[in-house]
Amino acid sequence: MMDVVRRSFTGLGILFAGLISALPGDAQAQGTLTLYCGVPEEWCRATIGAFERKTGTKVQMTRKSAGEIYAQVKAESANPRGDVWFGGTGDSHLQAAEEGLLLEYRSPLLPQLHPWAVKQAEQSRYHTVGLFAGALGYGFNTRLMEKLGGAEPRCWSDLLDPRFKNEVQSSDPNSSGTAYTLIATVVQLMGEDAGFDYMKRLHRNVNQYNKGGGAAAKATGQGETLIGITFLDDMLAVQTEGAPVKLVAPCEGTGYQVGSLSIIKGTRNPENAKAFYDWALTPESQVTAAQAKFFHVQSNRGTPIAAEAPKLDVKLIDYNFAKYGAATERRRLLAKWSDEVSRLPK
Repeated sequence: MMDVVRRSFTGLGILFAGLISALPGDAQAQGTLTLYCGVPEEWCRATIGAFERKTGTKVQMTRKSAGEIYAQVKAESANPRGDVWFGGTGDSHLQAAEEGLLLEYRSPLLPQLHPWAVKQAEQSRYHTVGLFAGALGYGFNTRLMEKLGGAEPRCWSDLLDPRFKNEVQSSDPNSSGTAYTLIATVVQLMGEDAGFDYMKRLHRNVNQYNKGGGAAAKATGQGETLIGITFLDDMLAVQTEGAPVKLVAPCEGTGYQVGSLSIIKGTRNPENAKAFYDWALTPESQVTAAQAKFFHVQSNRGTPIAAEAPKLDVKLIDYNFAKYGAATERRRLLAKWSDEVSRLPK
């Protein structure tokens, strides 16, 4: 990518919509699998249900945000309880990979994946892989906006408008990969000093920092907040359910996530973990996201594009995953946000 390039939301490498063959044959039923799931619960359950029906393997699932899963995997490293980490922003997976918390594995499905997904695997030395991608942005409740009056927001800068005092909902970057992506995005767009100045000014308008990024989308759809900062796919899921929300791809440009998939080092069920990992990279598995009304860009080139997938014209930055997924940089920015932003008075 160039520094800031304009391309459609589906321009993250999706050029093919034809199905390709999944893994040959159904696996034999065997044992259990413990899954730490970093995508919305509806998506988690759709994926797990399909895998259990196909293989007979029983899956125990814990649903948490990316930051919470990372913390749990790290805390359990001496005695791992989980087998697979499914979803959540790639920054947290990359940090876990760097810290030796994930198992190296090269899936035979790698040749079927988009380049951005393979790059995630190569960058981590095959300790994680790209599972899906989605652009960061925000949405607003159209009914509440109409009542408030004034121009609709179009850019990141518009969220600083004083009329949005206590009208913006975001998430806590210490637990949410969405919010960490926001920090890394504004820093790359504006420079660190200007980026943190922006976060401090935005703080005045934030009514709540949730644990997970998807909560802001639901709150916006339910009219609990005027504006929610989230990945556009999460806001689209709310919109498709009939909520009066409008999606905004910020005019300055925006970052994006590569949600990832990893096997936890020390897994007690390595064969089941690898079987799930391989299956999760097939079109057969990845269509469950759209079935659950989540329209992220999937990593397998053969996964069909859902008709409801957004056709937004999104200006994407050249997001530096290597730098902002590094453990030291991630810890530094999170500490800086906690010290300089979250403690500020409203």
